[in-house]
This record gives sequence, structure tokens and C-alpha cells, in this order.
Amino acid sequence: MIGTLLLKTFLVILPIIVIVVLLVKVKVATHYSALIGLGLTVVIAYLFFSTPLSVSVRAGAQGVFLSFPISLMVLFSLMQINYMEAAGALDRISVFLKTLSPGNREAQIMIMNLSAGTSLVSVGATPVSVLPPIMRSLGYENRLCIALPALGFDALCTFSMMAAPLITYCDLTGTGLVEAAKVFTAYLPAVSTILCFGMFYMVGGFAMMKKGFVPALLTGLSVGGTAYTIAHVEFFNSAIILSGVIAGIVSIFVMLAYLKLRGSVIIDRSVLTEKDREIEKGMSLAKAFSPWIILIAALLIVAFVHPVDQFLRVKMAMPVSMIPNVVTNVRLFWNAYFWVFLSTFLSMFILRPKKGQFGKAMANWMRRAPKPVITTIVFYVIGYLLNYSGYQVMEDGSWMLQDTMQNMVSVLSDSSALAFGSLYPLIVAPLGLFGGFITSSEASTLAMFSKYNILTSEQLGLNALVVTAATGIGGGLASVISPAKLQNASATIDAVGEENDVIKETFKISCVLVAVVAVMCWWFCKF
Repeated sequence: MIGTLLLKTFLVILPIIVIVVLLVKVKVATHYSALIGLGLTVVIAYLFFSTPLSVSVRAGAQGVFLSFPISLMVLFSLMQINYMEAAGALDRISVFLKTLSPGNREAQIMIMNLSAGTSLVSVGATPVSVLPPIMRSLGYENRLCIALPALGFDALCTFSMMAAPLITYCDLTGTGLVEAAKVFTAYLPAVSTILCFGMFYMVGGFAMMKKGFVPALLTGLSVGGTAYTIAHVEFFNSAIILSGVIAGIVSIFVMLAYLKLRGSVIIDRSVLTEKDREIEKGMSLAKAFSPWIILIAALLIVAFVHPVDQFLRVKMAMPVSMIPNVVTNVRLFWNAYFWVFLSTFLSMFILRPKKGQFGKAMANWMRRAPKPVITTIVFYVIGYLLNYSGYQVMEDGSWMLQDTMQNMVSVLSDSSALAFGSLYPLIVAPLGLFGGFITSSEASTLAMFSKYNILTSEQLGLNALVVTAATGIGGGLASVISPAKLQNASATIDAVGEENDVIKETFKISCVLVAVVAVMCWWFCKF
């Protein structure tokens, strides 16, 4: 029995091993590696877990629909960011960010990378593309220009892309948005604060950590504390999907208050070059921010105007069922990706891009978007294949799992419960880090491992929501060791190749953070 369990466990994790080898050793692109892993998963499910191909196809299709809050958000947020880049809006925003507190390095690092980074990633922008050139123009060395933006937005990665990972967690666990936010935000004040100190450690070791003690503490607690407050205070619950945006803005104001109390200069325009001033003259800041202003305003209406929320979320649920008795509500007009698309379109009447700029934006979008979208969808599909492997189609059309040893997730759950027992909460955050490394996404990590965590937690009598959230946070923290994200950052400052040395440093910080999350998960489960 043990021998069979071990063999089947190896077969379950074999596609993941192959993906890692392809990524790390063979240097195959992430989307190709994912597709190869998907094909191998289908073959193993068919040959060794008695899964009919029709079951794999329909389960995979359900996974595609489940991926929409992330995959379509990736698609349309990349469209928006490419459009803003081509129209000159990002250049104008970058000029503004350069002027913030250049005389206080500690505050500048916090405002630029953690506060602004958190808000940027929350509306679907990519801090590792936007911030490195600004950092370099301010005199930071290449390794910091690459590492700090990647570290900064990890603080509230769960609320990135209008809380798309959190919505995925809700879909996979059947949890309400408020309850889910409460579970995740229990971790965030500690994670965001330690992350701030980790950033200072990269800049100047323990001496810089000591020098930046107050800014790190203020920024970390204000970011994590804001998200915690929104989740736990009923009045603010409707703004949960905007938690990242709000937390980033709140932390900026906290830092500005800190600078004011210290008598430091908050806005210093002397750092601007002649080119920066030309960009500034060509576009107002409000105009540059218009796509995000429209987006946030629309989402606030959807969140706080109850009839609008009920109509778009409930009456326009658009249920899809590829698996008997399993329904995914697409909610096309409620999900944030629709409003990203609409805000981009409406902002065209304000930004008024030239024909050439629009064409350039669309060309860049079509070049950049397919790979991450494909990768996101594939890992969702793999997750659903794992979940429904071994299921058989009955005469009445229903699906039934007749033998749990034929289900890949059940096998992995049994082996994990046997191997780790009550210490299982300590491994889920590192598992999430591993999942985030291969998928480059917290949501994809949740898609792959949620059911596994739930089954294992139930076997061991643990809080499944707490355990699954720890995996998600671990997946989010993997951004700091993701080759794709760090290479993206290095490419924006013409420093491709230097990300390899950066990973060695950021890996240490990610290990500390994951260890903290692991201990917190164990503590929450025990007490």
C-alpha cells in the first residue's frame, strides 16, 4: 500500500518536476514549459489514474473559465499599460514620482517601491516595468533598480490586479470575499513590515535597516494595517477589491506626514532634467492618471452602489458548467477586467492618442500579452485536471470518483498527511513559494494547490482556509525570485543578465518571509 502510494505520488508531481527542469535547466520559456507539463498531466491521468479523455477535456475547459478573473485581467491590464506607455502617460507619471522626497533616501525607497508599487500592481500595472528606469535616473545601482520594485509590490500581492488572486481563492474554496480577506490580511501586517526591512537590508545591510527603522515600520504597518482594516471593519468591506490601491495611497500619505514632521522636502523639482520638464509641460498629471481615475471611480460605484453590485454580480452572473454540478459564474460585467478595458477606452477621449501611438500600443500588446495569458490559463487547467483525475462518467451523465487512489489530489494529500502530520502547516508557505516560482502567479499557485491543501487539512483537522491562504501568500512572495519578473525589470534598464545575481540576494529575503508565514500558519492552526 505504501509502495503504491509513493509511486503514484511520484507520478502526480512528475509534471511539476518536468516544468521546473525545463524552466531552470533547459531554459524553455514559461508558457512552453507549462504546455508540456499540461500534456504530460493528461497522459499520466489517462494511463495511471483511469481518467477518460472526455473528463480531462471538460475539466480543463472549466479551468479556463475559472481563470478569467486572472487571465483576462492580465490581458486587459497589459493592453492598458501599453496604451498608457505609448500615449506618454507613463512618462508623465514617472516624472512626478521622481520628484517625491529625493532628499530622504529611506522615505523615497518606501514611497517609490512599496507604496507606489502596491498601488500600481493593484490597478494592473507592472512595477517591474515602470519603476526601474525611474530608480536608475535617481542614481540607484542596477541591482537595486531590479530588486526593489520586485520586492515592493509583494507586500499586498493578494490584492494585485483588483484582488484577482483573492477572487480566485474565493472561487476555489467557496468562501465569501469578506471572510477570505480576513484570512489573508491576518498575515499581511507582519509580511509587509518585514518586507520593508528586507528592502533596506538589500540597500545597506543592518546599518540601513537601523537607519530606516521608522520609515519601514510606518510603511509596512500602514500598508498591511489598511488592508486588515478594510477586511475587518464592516463599513469598509465593499472596498475589498480596492484594498491594494487604498493601502498604497494611505502609506504614501503616512510617509508624507513623516517627512513633514521631520522638516524634509516633500516635492523637489530640482532633480528634473530638461527632458523631464518637456514631458511635464506636454501633459497634466490628472490627464496621465485618467485611465486609473476612471477605473477606480467605476469600481467604487460597483462596490458601494448596492443595486449596481446586485445587478452585475447576481443577475448577470453568467453561470457556466462544463462539469456536472460545478458552476463557475463568469460575471463578465462585474469583474475588474471589464472595467480595465472600459476605462482604457473612455480615457482615449482624454488622452487623445495619435494614430501612430495607438498602433504602437496595440502592436506591443499583441506581442507581450499572449505568453503570460497562455501561462496563466494552463496552470488553472492543470489544477482542474488534478482535481478531477480518476472521475468516471456515469450512465446518467454525472461524474463519480469511485476510488480515491485514482485521484491525483487525494494521493498527494494522503502522502503529505502521512509524511508531515501536524507539521503540515509549516510546509504550505514554502510549497506556495515553489508554485509561484514555476507559475509566476499567486492565483495560478492557488489554482494548482487549493484542493490539495483543503483535503490534507481536513485529514489532519486543520483550518483549511488558513493553510490555503499561506500557500497563496508564499506564491505571491515568489515574485522576488521569478526569473521572468526580474528579467523584465533588468530589460527596462538595459541590464539583462544582472538579474541572475539579484536572485541570489532576493532568495534570502524570500526565505525569511516564507519562514515567517509558515510559523504564522502553524500558530493560527494550533491556536
